[in-house]
Amino acid sequence: MKALILVGGFGTRLRPLTLSVPKPLVDFANKPMILHQIEALKAIGVTEVVLAINYQPEVMLNFLKDFEAKLGIKITCSQETEPLGTAGPLALARDKLADGSGEPFFVLNSDVISEYPLKEMIEFHKSHGGEASIVVTKVDEPSKYGVVVLEESTGQVERFVEKPKLFVGNKINAGIYLLNPSVLDRIELRPTSIEKEVFPKIAAEKMLYAMVLPGFWMDIGQPRDYITGLRLYLDSLRKKDASKLASGTHIVGNVLVHESAKIGEGCLIGPDVAIGPGCVVEAGVRLSRCTVMRGVRIKKHACISSSIIGWHSSVGEWARVENMTILGEDVHVCDEIYSNGGVVLPHKEIKSSILKPEIVM
Repeated sequence: MKALILVGGFGTRLRPLTLSVPKPLVDFANKPMILHQIEALKAIGVTEVVLAINYQPEVMLNFLKDFEAKLGIKITCSQETEPLGTAGPLALARDKLADGSGEPFFVLNSDVISEYPLKEMIEFHKSHGGEASIVVTKVDEPSKYGVVVLEESTGQVERFVEKPKLFVGNKINAGIYLLNPSVLDRIELRPTSIEKEVFPKIAAEKMLYAMVLPGFWMDIGQPRDYITGLRLYLDSLRKKDASKLASGTHIVGNVLVHESAKIGEGCLIGPDVAIGPGCVVEAGVRLSRCTVMRGVRIKKHACISSSIIGWHSSVGEWARVENMTILGEDVHVCDEIYSNGGVVLPHKEIKSSILKPEIVM
């Protein structure tokens, strides 16, 4: 089987982290976002993953070459010279996806984190005999999204309603698809939207089916959702494989600590924290709802909550970092500094407090 991951955009919503690496390589729960998807695809027998990309393909490929060997899966790029939306990249990668076997192929959005029910999806797709299957997830506020209206008993999709003013349903497209090769014949090589142009046509022919996603789902393409996604992911990890989570008197709730990280005396860590490789957390530090990426040093008695600390940064003694502060790569917050929602670009030293959310260039 094959899969295409829509890597696309410039990751502007996750800046300043995406100023250092393309968005799919930003760490999430101690590994690059895209690796969560590639591992899930490999686990159900996918042998080739095509990355539909228009930005820094060489960075992505160089990075993923290591994983290609480790995971034993072929990873190739299909490069756009202009942004082609969510359907155009499929037409561009037609030769890679349609190999004459007639086998369906997966399409995934690279921002989506979930339990990836890919095995169930294959069974669902075979059972209904349609042309395409999509995964939908239930949301509390459907008016913010495009809603998928479906026949509950069969999963057959009836129509799509963009940001409905009146309630028509609470299921939205979760960005995971399983498509027959014939879908490729419906797509022209031009900027097109699979959600707005291709799926409604397949639905009109009663050939599109939706499976309701078991477990959690989050689009982690922006900081607030990234932090929420981490909570949901760690929650799911607790149910599936709690041994991967940290434990001890200094741990509260779900915490993921890389084996090479060092944690000092008298810390209180959690809930919902990920600490990456090579990090040093000194004595008396308080961490909650945050991600601390590879090579970070957090000095004595610092307090960090609801924030993302980028690679190789440091936070000074008695510093307080909170309210969606995002530190880019190699940012150094001096001792006793307060950051309230500061977004700091890479390679900066912060010597004075950031009292209200702002971007530090």
